[in-house]
Amino acid sequence: MKQAVVIGGGLGGLATAIRLAHGGYAVTLLEQQPAVGGKLQRVKLGAYTFDRGPSTITMKHAFEGLFRSVGRRFEDYARFYPVESGTRNYFADGSRVDVSLDIARMEQQIASYSAADARNLRPFLKEAKLLYELADAHFMNRLLISARDMFNVGLVTSLFRIRPLTTLQQRLMKYFQHPNTHALFGRYATYVGSDPAQAPAIFTMLAHVETMLGVYGVQGGTYAIVQAYERLARELGVNIVTNTKAERIVVRGNQVHGVESSQAYYPADLVVANGDVLTVHQTLLAPSHRRGMTQERIDRYEPSLSGFVLLAGVKQRYDMLGHHTVFFPKHYGREFYDIFQRKQAPQDPAIYLCHTGYAEAGMAPQGHSNLFILVNAPYLSSTWDWEERGANYQRHVLQLLEQRGLAGLTEQVEQLAVYTPDQLQRDTSAHRGAIYGISSNGVHQTFARPSNKSDINGLWFVGGTTHPGGGTPMVSLSGQLVAEAILAEADR
Repeated sequence: MKQAVVIGGGLGGLATAIRLAHGGYAVTLLEQQPAVGGKLQRVKLGAYTFDRGPSTITMKHAFEGLFRSVGRRFEDYARFYPVESGTRNYFADGSRVDVSLDIARMEQQIASYSAADARNLRPFLKEAKLLYELADAHFMNRLLISARDMFNVGLVTSLFRIRPLTTLQQRLMKYFQHPNTHALFGRYATYVGSDPAQAPAIFTMLAHVETMLGVYGVQGGTYAIVQAYERLARELGVNIVTNTKAERIVVRGNQVHGVESSQAYYPADLVVANGDVLTVHQTLLAPSHRRGMTQERIDRYEPSLSGFVLLAGVKQRYDMLGHHTVFFPKHYGREFYDIFQRKQAPQDPAIYLCHTGYAEAGMAPQGHSNLFILVNAPYLSSTWDWEERGANYQRHVLQLLEQRGLAGLTEQVEQLAVYTPDQLQRDTSAHRGAIYGISSNGVHQTFARPSNKSDINGLWFVGGTTHPGGGTPMVSLSGQLVAEAILAEADR
């Protein structure tokens, strides 16, 4: 039986391990943290339970499809439920729009500040649907490894149709006039760690994903997806080793032979690295084996934005909050100038909150709230020191939330944990603390990401820094697609 080692137990690595084990490989998965999940972890603070990491779940078919591919049913392992309110958005002028399946209601809410924007909502969503269908057919569900893959007629034709040189912001300006609506849909660029003024218009498709395919929660919290993947992997015989950090991928000639950790050596015919591609090349491969990914090339990639996270156990509930809530500032675009140009934490940012206790009892004591609070932050550089500035910024974010409607929040917090880009880098080896690895600012960084297949025989990559990109369903698809490509090669 062939031996495979998967480095990293995020959803991409778990998906790879599941498919390879089902395909006949003996699989060992190495995870440096105490629990699998990668950036998605469960945190308990007293009587409060939190998901640290991804919280907005869309494209549930991507998760269900993995289970079907190995003859199982996702619903036997975890349960999705629709988040009827979608994402609740508050603007500086007091307006509110709930992005959900209820398009008529969205039109009414948008009309409260712009009748013209409300009239253009359905034409905009029609284009978003077209872009999603093109991406789904020609980009998301296939690997782009060979020249034949890259220059496939369907893919090339689709690239022209999705207007790759048009930015998301430019596309929004075609349909909408009001800054509220620009912020509402421009925020989709942040789903891939990018700036709406630079990210390609293809991310318009996320409006279709949220308003037509829907937003979902998971019973027991988002970490229940990780638990479902872990349970299935173990059932299929995957050997999961936690608290074990890979230190070197062993290569002889041009063939992988195994993985060294501080505890042991794991021989392998095949190695799949689920983690930041740039970090893997910098830390796990000898310079002589990095011909396709030199330091100069690594330095040319712009990292995605990072995140500043507060997990707050709060002694009250706020009726204005939904399951997902966003508070926008008056001038949303300044946030991205601060992050990508000044490389400073924004002083007047959009603030996202997830309150899973909104839908599920047991995540917080009755009448209390478990708030996951996220502010976009710059990737790590010498211009911002979180150790020096983190405490003040924490107070600043809580004060902003009080100003935006959560009266008395600071005094009501009884449990609090803070996570900075520094900690994200330490926990997950994310390059420069970037959540999504490489930003999607521009055509090249979006459509020409590092390949899933290395020049080294037997070495593959999965996760948000490679194809098809960042986001929870995308990294799971990445793992599944790579495993299926490996199995197909073995059959030839």
